[in-house]
Amino acid sequence: MSKLSASRVHESVQSLIDMHEHPAVLIDRAYRIVAANRAYRTTYGVKSEQLIGRHCYEISHHRDSPCHLHGEDCPHQQVFARGEIQRVVHTHFDGKGRPEYVGIKGHPVVLPDGEIYLGESIQRLAPPEAMNCEEMRMVGRSRPLLHAIDQLSQAAASPAPVLLAGESGVGKELAARYLHDHSPRRGGPFVAIDCTTLPESLFESEMFGHEAGAFTGCVGRKAGLFEDARNGTLFLDEIGEIPLAMQAKLLRVLESGTFRRVGGREALHADIRLVAATNRDLRNAVATGRFREDLYYRIACITIALPSLRERRADIPLLVEALLARINAANGRHARLSEAAWTRLMRHDFPGNVRELRNVLQRAVALCHGQIIEPGDLGLEEADADTGAPVAPNWGGLEREQLEALAERYHGKRRAMADALGISERTLYRRLRRHGFAAPRTGT
Repeated sequence: MSKLSASRVHESVQSLIDMHEHPAVLIDRAYRIVAANRAYRTTYGVKSEQLIGRHCYEISHHRDSPCHLHGEDCPHQQVFARGEIQRVVHTHFDGKGRPEYVGIKGHPVVLPDGEIYLGESIQRLAPPEAMNCEEMRMVGRSRPLLHAIDQLSQAAASPAPVLLAGESGVGKELAARYLHDHSPRRGGPFVAIDCTTLPESLFESEMFGHEAGAFTGCVGRKAGLFEDARNGTLFLDEIGEIPLAMQAKLLRVLESGTFRRVGGREALHADIRLVAATNRDLRNAVATGRFREDLYYRIACITIALPSLRERRADIPLLVEALLARINAANGRHARLSEAAWTRLMRHDFPGNVRELRNVLQRAVALCHGQIIEPGDLGLEEADADTGAPVAPNWGGLEREQLEALAERYHGKRRAMADALGISERTLYRRLRRHGFAAPRTGT
């Protein structure tokens, strides 16, 4: 870009983008940042000279090529190809190199002479401190996970009930906490209950509380979950396990907004935001009479499907790094995976999802000799033990993400990547070319 062009951009647009309350940048067709507003420079602790002329994917995503080449949605493509506004969720890195989830709105900015630029406004969804390893967090940058986080972020602002659907172990309680932490009720309590642990005989007492003497052995008043969660969020995990008779009682509270403690006369207001979760197909349960249709539509105002680990296999390296850091810290260890152990992990289907991955790593850290985790320490059985054939990777729509993760893990070494996938180097080469990747080097 010429000095004249840069000067024109600065004079015509800088004052305008400085008025934007969120961090914002202006990007040219070659992915170079040509302007950054005051909010961006303040938020990320950088000066204009550290940004101007550098590629957006280098600054924001710590990559050496554009986002769309790594399977991510890229506003640059949409804006310059069609002149359309696009909203996406990305993993962004702050001025200290820490990851955070952000919502990006890209829109065309047209100068008087007709030159088009990409204007990007950035809104933080989860700051760096919410993505550390002190507790289990939603970790990853694959397209399925970012799509789910985008939906969670939009749903968080609404008071409407949310139903989280997904396999066991995908992190439904983490998603529920995300909804709470980003909602207007974030200052209130977050109360979670696993419905599989509620016996039918105690359902009303646990949900709505009881008065002294309400039943045999009851010696005092007890607040229920609806009271405990007042002004906050009530998370009902595995709601599909509630017996039909109890479903009717829950529905009455959700419809009327009031309830009474067992043995009580005072009508109490159910001031909660309901988030429910299930690993069942509730539509099928409704069709077969195992779940009330009216309750289903009451709790499923917004339904969000959380991806399995198989669907976001590219996130395994990031998850392993976060989980190992936490496990090592708790056990005073410095264990790490050998290359063979990495290969074994990347080939496993993880039917138990992130929960299974965590358990596998906990076992491996406990049983490994020294600080190196070998395949045998993982305790994973080969799914193809009878045939001796390599485990087939789960390609589907996530082939790009898996190739991206493996390229990072094996530093672009083609033979090591092929071995991890159980395919030949020739097959790997064809798949890389199909997705527009530069061919990695040979060797191990």
